[in-house]
Amino acid sequence: DWSSDVCSSDLLNPEGGFLRLRIDFAYDGTQFNGWARQPGLRTVQGELESALSNLTRSEVELTVAGRTDAGVHATAQVAHFDLPEHDKFGKEWNCEDLTYRLNRMLQEDIRISTLTFAPEHFHARFSALRRRYIYKIADGKRQVEPLRRLDIVPWYRALDIEKMNEGSALVLGEHDFATFCKTGGAGTTIRRLEIFQWRRIDDGTLLADVVADAFCYSMVRNLVGAAVRVGEGRFEPTWMAELLANKTRVSESLVFPARGLTLIGVDYPADSDLKARAEMTARRRDEESSSN
Repeated sequence: DWSSDVCSSDLLNPEGGFLRLRIDFAYDGTQFNGWARQPGLRTVQGELESALSNLTRSEVELTVAGRTDAGVHATAQVAHFDLPEHDKFGKEWNCEDLTYRLNRMLQEDIRISTLTFAPEHFHARFSALRRRYIYKIADGKRQVEPLRRLDIVPWYRALDIEKMNEGSALVLGEHDFATFCKTGGAGTTIRRLEIFQWRRIDDGTLLADVVADAFCYSMVRNLVGAAVRVGEGRFEPTWMAELLANKTRVSESLVFPARGLTLIGVDYPADSDLKARAEMTARRRDEESSSN
């Protein structure tokens, strides 16, 4: 649930002789050590890059819309990569064929939804307007069905959704979210939180909709943990605003488990606005990082 702040505007387009492809995919994060490749560990990036490199006979490097932590899921993740204009036989790439063959190579906890030629100036990370997550909690001693245990977190206390929404509303907007960001992330902790709202779905599960331009390391799970403390009556809703203003890292006890978190969407502007958006994001991240 975090985005890298390493920015470089020279990555907005592939070099001559290369094509940029967009890949939309989903994964169950349970058996992965997060998105980013790590030596000797199974990661989403590592699995995808290995399969793509073997399939295309090219050295594939993926750029993702938003990195996810170990155990976090995605139903609508987005990444891009660059390939030579033709395969080793001189033929044009067939996206439908690549998608089919890639899914056959990958284990079933990663599925490719679509693989398409990206529009000009598309950058999976810098072009994104916002990332959309949900977090699920079964509160009040509700039992979680075995097949649903991987994306719902049980919480034995009953939670007051009205108080949770009251507190969550107080942290909306553009702020320095250092309080809610686990140490280890790079660069700025300034983010624009657009939506943080709780609702109950039909089976009684408590679900949070969380939307921001980007997220820093463990930000969503820290926000959820704070809201839960309010919902169980331990603190008043205003406590969340006080935490935000304090800008001091809060207790690790606020970090809720990764399995309740799922990336469900990444929003992009119209194709004609991709270049301007990517350049603005890269410039802003560089400026904010250099000022820290």
